[in-house]
Order: sequence, then structure tokens, then C-alpha cells
Amino acid sequence: MPCASPWPCSGGIFDWDTAEQRLAELNKRAEDPALWGNQQKAQKVMRERQQLERNINAYTRLERDLEDAITLIELGEAEADDATVAEGEAALRQLAASARRQEVEALLSGEADGNDSYVEVHAGAGGTESQDWAEMLTRMYIRWGEQHDFKVTLVEASAGEEAGLKSATLLIKGENAYGWLKTESGVHRLVRISPYDANKRRHTSFASVWVFPVVDDNIEIDIKESDCRIDTYRASGAGGQHVNTTDSAVRITHAPTGIVVASQQERSQIKNRAIAWAMLKARLYEMELQKREDKANAEAASKTDIGWGHQIRSYVLQPYQLVKDLRTGTQSTDPKAVLDGDIDSFLETSLAQRVKGGGPAQVEDID
Repeated sequence: MPCASPWPCSGGIFDWDTAEQRLAELNKRAEDPALWGNQQKAQKVMRERQQLERNINAYTRLERDLEDAITLIELGEAEADDATVAEGEAALRQLAASARRQEVEALLSGEADGNDSYVEVHAGAGGTESQDWAEMLTRMYIRWGEQHDFKVTLVEASAGEEAGLKSATLLIKGENAYGWLKTESGVHRLVRISPYDANKRRHTSFASVWVFPVVDDNIEIDIKESDCRIDTYRASGAGGQHVNTTDSAVRITHAPTGIVVASQQERSQIKNRAIAWAMLKARLYEMELQKREDKANAEAASKTDIGWGHQIRSYVLQPYQLVKDLRTGTQSTDPKAVLDGDIDSFLETSLAQRVKGGGPAQVEDID
């Protein structure tokens, strides 16, 4: 089957000719007792081994399923059975979608791509409108994670005055969670007829998304406690009498960078403090990763202002229905499905663009 995706096939990243040979080498190293004297080195070997095994198994499964689908179509054609032919063609379409996804997964070779991920959402200026939009985006990422069998936890949420969220932080745990989501960082723009406007006027709202990886235990991040201010406060929202009457939530502000993280998911202040420290380390690690990329300056600029000129994607609900990524030109005419978590096409094309190199494409925004 020819590659149906708009980017080159990933044979250069996953080299089948040497994959089995490399797996045999890794299996041999894993059996060497001397390897386990260095836990960090051993874990690196095992991660590579597991990833290679997954790639090999996925490839052989695709090859087998392709042969089965072709055989099914040939049998249907020989017996003039249109239903059997249609079943085989449907299987081919599913295989094409699976192959495209695995092709993108082969691109996830960055230092932290395999890690779990934090996703922060912040409402822009605009009060209730932007806060409602921030809640919609938070829900979109929760639904996306659930659809891919990732474990999604709401770490922190700050409720809006009337509706929506001022900010929220999600922890998404699963294979390549950060790798899949890392290009979502930026400003997201919503255009709709406001449900909060009695005159039914069209409003534009903005919210920012920041994605950063959970720091691996083997990565050391040096943080001076003297550079940090730690505040405790009462957790907002539901959570029982204990949560609402004690200062269990924790907020840490890192003075040198201005980074602020918070956790209120646990009833214990000690546990929330540990989670907040882990989040701060993850944010600092993400900053370092960004510095290593050629596009670091441009991406940092895109996160400066939550407003016009900085958006990476526009979601238009009225007067027409369209979601458009302003870096790749990828579009969807089904905003409802997108806001229900169907964002894979946007993730795939933006990841492919990053791997191929070069800056964002010049794409015209929509009204």
C-alpha cells in the first residue's frame, strides 16, 4: 500500500532491516548481570528494547492484517459477494488509519517523548467567555486522553467567577503522552455566539495551553528552595469537609523564572506539596528542552500573550463550523467532534512538521 500521509514514510527512523538484529543485541545485554549494576543504564536499555519490540510487533501485525484483508476481498470478488468485498475494504481503511498513527509514533524519538505529560490551560482576558473556553479545552484534552486509554487526573483547577475555569492542570499518564501532546502548547482561539450574551452577539475568546513532560526519576533538576515561595490555601470545589476547611492546597512560585505551579488534588498538604515540586521540576525540564530546539524563541513568543496574533488554532462555531490549525493548515468541519477529543489529525500533522524541520507554515486565519 502506498503511504497515504502527507509526509515521507518513516523508514529512516524505524529501520526494519536492522530492527531484529538490534533487538537480539538488546536482549543479550539485558541478560548480562553486569548491566544491572548501573540502574540508569539498564533502564535506558530496557526502554529501547520495549520500544523496539512494540515497533516490530506493530509492523508484523499490520502486515498480517493487510494480507487477511486482501484475501477477503479476493474471495468476495471470486464469489461476487459484495458484502465480503465491502468488509475487506473497510478493514483496509482501518489499517490505513492505524498505519498512519504508527508512522507518527515512529517520529516520537525526542528525549522526553515517552514520558507522561502535564497539560496546563489558562483563560485569557475576557472574563466568563474566556473562562468557559478554558473549561471546554480542558474537557477536550480529558476526552482525548480517555479515548486513547490514558489515565487522566485533574491536578488543579481554579473556578471562574460565574462559570468555566480560570486555569486547570491535567496529568495524563500513558505511553508517549508528552510526545503526542507537545505541539499543543500555544494560544487557542474560539469564535461563537456567546451563551452569556443576551443580545446573541458573536464573541472571540482566547485560552493558552502549555504542555510539559513529567520528569523521569533519573533526571536531576537542581532547585534552590530559597528561590521559591510556597503558599498554602483552601482547595476550591467539591472534595468533602476536610478539603474545604483546611489549607491543603499548595502553590509554589519559582522566582528566577516566574513559573507558578499548584496542586489541590490530595487532601494532604504534604502530598500536594510533593506533587507541586514534581510539577515545578517538570516545567524547568521542559524549558531546558525548548532551549535545545531551533524554534525555541518563536515558540516562547507564541506563549507571551493570550490574544490576537499568537494563536496556533482557531475554532469557529458560528456562523459556520470549522477548526483550523494555523501552523499546518489542517482543518475539520466538525468542531463538536474536535471538542469531544478528536484531535489526532492536528497532532499528527504538527508532529510531522516539527520532525521534518522548518518553522510553521504561513496559513491564513479564519474569521
